[in-house]
Amino acid sequence: MQQSSVAIGLVLLFGSAGAVSQQHTSCTGPQIGNWKLQSYATTDLETGQTTNLFGKHPTGYLSYSSDCRMSAIIVRDGRKAPAAAVPTDSEKIDLYSGVIAYAGTYAITGDKVSHYIDVSWNQAWTGTTQVRQFRIDGASLYIRTMPAKNPLTGRQTSAVLIWTKVQ
Repeated sequence: MQQSSVAIGLVLLFGSAGAVSQQHTSCTGPQIGNWKLQSYATTDLETGQTTNLFGKHPTGYLSYSSDCRMSAIIVRDGRKAPAAAVPTDSEKIDLYSGVIAYAGTYAITGDKVSHYIDVSWNQAWTGTTQVRQFRIDGASLYIRTMPAKNPLTGRQTSAVLIWTKVQ
C-alpha cells in the first residue's frame, strides 16, 4: 500500500512539474501586432557614413505575437525576379543578398528587445540572440541595432529601422 502511495505521489509530482514546464509565456504591450517597414538606414561606425543598403524603399514586415514569438523579413528595393522558375547561380546570389529574414521568440527589458533566433536566412544567426534598442511612438516603431559586424558588408555598423503599425 505504501509503494502505491509513493508511486501516486511521484506521478503527481512529475506530472505537475511537466505541467509547469509546459506553461506558455505571455507577452503584452504595444509591440503586439504587425509592423510594415518604412526605412532602413545603416551607419558604418568607422567612417560615420550612412547608407541605404536595401535601397530608398525597402519592403518588410516585423511581427510580434502575444505568445512571445516574432518574425521579420526585409527585402531590398528593386530586387529582380529570376528569368525562370529556377534561378541561375548568379540570380540566387543576387536574391540572397537582397533579403534578411528570421523568426524566433522575443523578450523586452527596458528599452531593449532581444530576438532569440530559431531560424534564419543566414545560418550564422540561427541560435543567436539579436539585441535591439526600441521605442514606440504612436503608430511608429523605431529599432536601432547594437553595433555589430554587418552580415552583408562585414563592417562594424548600426542600423535604424522605422516601422509603421499595420491596422
